[in-house]
Amino acid sequence: MLEKKEHNYEKAVLVGVVTQHQDEDKLQEYMDELEFLAFTAGATVDKRFTQKLTQPDSKTFIGSGKAQEIRDYVKEHEIGTVIFDDELSPSQLKNLEREMEVKILDRTNLILDIFAQRATTSYARTQVELAQYQYLLPRLTRMWTHLERQKGGIGMRGPGETEIETDRRIIRDRISLLKDKLKTIDKQMATQRNNRGKVVRVALVGYTNVGKSTLMNALSKSEVFAENKLFATLDTTVRKVVIGNLPFLLTDTVGFIRKLPTQLVESFKSTLDEVREADLLIHVVDISHESFEDHIDSVNQILMEINAHQKPMIMIFNKIDDFSYEKKDEDDLTPSTRKNISLEEWKNTWMAKSKYPTVFISALTKENFPEMKKMIYDEVMKIHISRFPYNDFLFEYFDNDEEETNPSS
Repeated sequence: MLEKKEHNYEKAVLVGVVTQHQDEDKLQEYMDELEFLAFTAGATVDKRFTQKLTQPDSKTFIGSGKAQEIRDYVKEHEIGTVIFDDELSPSQLKNLEREMEVKILDRTNLILDIFAQRATTSYARTQVELAQYQYLLPRLTRMWTHLERQKGGIGMRGPGETEIETDRRIIRDRISLLKDKLKTIDKQMATQRNNRGKVVRVALVGYTNVGKSTLMNALSKSEVFAENKLFATLDTTVRKVVIGNLPFLLTDTVGFIRKLPTQLVESFKSTLDEVREADLLIHVVDISHESFEDHIDSVNQILMEINAHQKPMIMIFNKIDDFSYEKKDEDDLTPSTRKNISLEEWKNTWMAKSKYPTVFISALTKENFPEMKKMIYDEVMKIHISRFPYNDFLFEYFDNDEEETNPSS
């Protein structure tokens, strides 16, 4: 179920609701992100549908009138997919498929599909497949086709076992097998981490599509895959980097996202061990995104969940080359909004009081790179000296841009 194949872009519509916990502005922001997710997965968005509800309907998530409106639209315009911004329950999914007679996806299923496309190593593919099966198990219907050829023979099926019960048993067996496989790989990766010797470990963390892989490539002179799409990197990549006279290991990790499926958090916990066991975190933020503060909160929340929030950290605000704002006229007396704040003004807000070292860069144009490298050097050196006070392989620091970063791995 993890076969990689080229997507022909299919037409889709998006559906979201305004609730007491999610106003129109927040919904618009989530729908923009959902459209980017749909594009990454291989779909073009034809239209968005929104509805105000006190709380989502237990049967179809949206009201019956809105469901009928969407059904008429998808039939008239030959739309094949309807994507909901929130996770649907098994009964909601079944009712909507019966009502609209097209493919129904929720945000979780969409993210899982993207992960399935992006996973390249056996480890990542195993984690994604496990998450997919865990998502699929409670959503089986009697119309489900078999995942594999049914086991036969005496004693292999209970008396009166139905097709759906057989499918569930097949999935549970597969989940158990995948978990055992992950345990084996986890032991191998833990051994690899223990064999990395007396080198400080640094991990890049941040929201998806903030430029972590581009920064990784610039610092290590390697060729980690980087693309302007969500979840371009799933596989953990480790490279040796030397700044000045100080070597350290730099790790590129999977990006985070709001409303991250619980199945993926569970499946990728072992991947996040690289973050948990790092000595220093570099939190990369896309300063050009209008919701970058929400992104910071989302990342900090996940770091707290994996018990990595108290580690030393550097805040790197990336993409200053893409930052823009709307300058107000002097005679404009309307209240200022986030769109009117310049980069210099942002630097003097809460960022100036941050407990973490902060720098503003462009990983693409390498603007302010010397300042960033010196900051990383200082933080890594603090850890190195405290951990290895008698280490004698360090030599006098030199500041030479051509030799500042060593591509050796």
